[in-house]
Amino acid sequence: MNYLVTGGAGFIGSAVCRRLAADPANRVVNLDLLTYAGNLASLKSIEAQPNYRFVQGDIGDEALVLRLLREEKITVLMHLAAESHVDRSIDGPDAFVETNIVGTFRLLKAARAYWQELKGDARQRFRFHHVSTDEVFGDLPFDSGIFTEDTPYDPSSPYSASKAAADHLVRAWNRTYGLPVVMTNCSNNYGPFHYPEKLVPLIILTALDQRPLPVYGAGDNVRDWLHVDDHAAALECVAARGRLGASYNIGARAERRNIDVVRTICTLLDQRRPRPCGASHADLITMVPDRPGHDRRYAIDPARIEDELGWRPAHSFETGIAATIEWYLENEWWWRPLHDRQAGRRLGAGTPREATA
Repeated sequence: MNYLVTGGAGFIGSAVCRRLAADPANRVVNLDLLTYAGNLASLKSIEAQPNYRFVQGDIGDEALVLRLLREEKITVLMHLAAESHVDRSIDGPDAFVETNIVGTFRLLKAARAYWQELKGDARQRFRFHHVSTDEVFGDLPFDSGIFTEDTPYDPSSPYSASKAAADHLVRAWNRTYGLPVVMTNCSNNYGPFHYPEKLVPLIILTALDQRPLPVYGAGDNVRDWLHVDDHAAALECVAARGRLGASYNIGARAERRNIDVVRTICTLLDQRRPRPCGASHADLITMVPDRPGHDRRYAIDPARIEDELGWRPAHSFETGIAATIEWYLENEWWWRPLHDRQAGRRLGAGTPREATA
């Protein structure tokens, strides 16, 4: 399989690239613009492999995308490039519209042009795999309901609205032009190489700095947590065997309140890296004003991908979060420059803010 992965220097994209490039039979081309969240250090383990290539560029550059598709004889275009931080979308939605909507539109145009040129088996094998989020479905009551692939879209933030628009464009290109697509919508990811503005790494690293741990509102908002390596495995599975035109929800059946996630991290850090003062890291938890339009609860039903494709997560939340904390404790070389830069930006803004969750 020859893969073109967009956004492959990001958190999920780099996990996908590392997984796909582990098979020498695969060819992996990573197209990433290297905005603030893109980090080539996340790809250090594969950067010298002959079956991996990095290209710095914009998904909105149709000529570049088409050239790469042709040069590399791409079998699967796996589209992960996106602006994805809810707080940033509230403060500045323009980039989200440009990247997530316009960028996806231009990528679809290039993919369609390439697909129409293909003949025979190459045309039959080509897939456009669009990777999206459960946030397009809006939110659920705290005590009932679950997202399925048939749940109506009801996005709450500029971020989720832009992803919903991109999802609709992909479906339109499938129905109108016949472009062979598969789609996935995932729950909250966590794991190694996660940019420090997101909830799990932010709490880990801020706790290590002995600074207040900001949690929105009462911390009651609920998310379904998915280890990034499990997500990468699911994406590979869908790209290879998913039904054309179908969407698959990817979740780990691991719902947790935000405050419970934070407390779990604090408890594990108490065991692995006790505070010098002897107090618990949980004493650093600080409740801050809620953000606008904060979704109450996300919960994903992964039955379709489980039943049709046989995918199951390898990590429980307990094993996954413990391994994630261990990784951050052992890999300061990766996170320290990012964390220091992020901490400076947050302190310069005044009130500490929690990451998306």
